[in-house]
Amino acid sequence: MDIKEIQNLIKFVAKSGASEVKLEMDDVKITIKTGSDSSGSPAVQYAPVPAQIPQQVVAAPQAEAATPAKAAEPAAPSTATDSKYITIKSPIIGTFYRKPAPDKPLFVEVGQTIAEGDVLCIIEAMKLFNEIESEVSGKIVKILVDDSSPVEFDQPLFLVDPS
Repeated sequence: MDIKEIQNLIKFVAKSGASEVKLEMDDVKITIKTGSDSSGSPAVQYAPVPAQIPQQVVAAPQAEAATPAKAAEPAAPSTATDSKYITIKSPIIGTFYRKPAPDKPLFVEVGQTIAEGDVLCIIEAMKLFNEIESEVSGKIVKILVDDSSPVEFDQPLFLVDPS
């Protein structure tokens, strides 16, 4: 098995949603685990196996990953009054959540004053929940994304009045 085949296998496992796949061939044993690494990339173990083991292949399940329909991105603020506001953008791709749990209160609301370091929202990426903290102090003027919506990298999330 060459490196290209291993890379393709890793990509397939990552897309399939399987948490672990073991592949054993004549003299090669490969285990791919996803979700165990904090960086979100699959962990791969590569170990030679004695030749007397019969060939056995355990394939990843053919479950199709549900891809959410891309939500229409809100238009960038273009009025002169919005130019004085600071835009807080998404640092990652994922699902935007305004509260830490369904039964908990919202992190921030329009009109609320925030300080640098305050948690504004959570973005879930690959089953990891990332708290997004404010890099500026000010007052929330507008929330540009609906709760539980997919967001893209660098997509505007909040407008903040720094004055």
